[in-house]
Amino acid sequence: MNPIDELHKLSSLFPDGDQLFERVEHIPASTTPEPYKTLLVHEHHMTVTMEVFHKCGVDVQVVYEELQEPLYNREILLTKVGSGEVVQFGLVRFNLTFVTPAVKSEILSKELPLGRVLIRHNVLRHIDLGAILKITPGSALQKHMQLQDASPVYGRLATIFCNGHPAVDLLEVAAPVRS
Repeated sequence: MNPIDELHKLSSLFPDGDQLFERVEHIPASTTPEPYKTLLVHEHHMTVTMEVFHKCGVDVQVVYEELQEPLYNREILLTKVGSGEVVQFGLVRFNLTFVTPAVKSEILSKELPLGRVLIRHNVLRHIDLGAILKITPGSALQKHMQLQDASPVYGRLATIFCNGHPAVDLLEVAAPVRS
């Protein structure tokens, strides 16, 4: 499946999925402009990447969630601790079959970002970078990310393998970096 089809398959799981993107283009990782290349082109958890880049902790805000065992879908924002400034938007589809009940419980508590939970519980994980995307945000994405206009933003599709199994499909969109 091509990345644009994968994105539409993932976004269709969410009530505002058809209003998130006005236009999406799959771009080569090598042509991703900085600082988005640093933020997106890697195989690490975005939680840690955002904390290092922004030099502060991040909180998770769950905008929407749906649990249909064993699948858990959620739409999230990562925000800077203290200021609440949005640094990332995300769509997550998690097959909870591949984690322990303790990990599942902590994910469903919505208190910590997913990456932090997996790290805290030492879940054996690997992140497979699927595609880098240049996105013209639609009305819903503009609202979620508090964007002033439809200037392009950059994101990535990735899969997180937990204990050797493809457990999480996700879209992670970096907020525009303000100078």
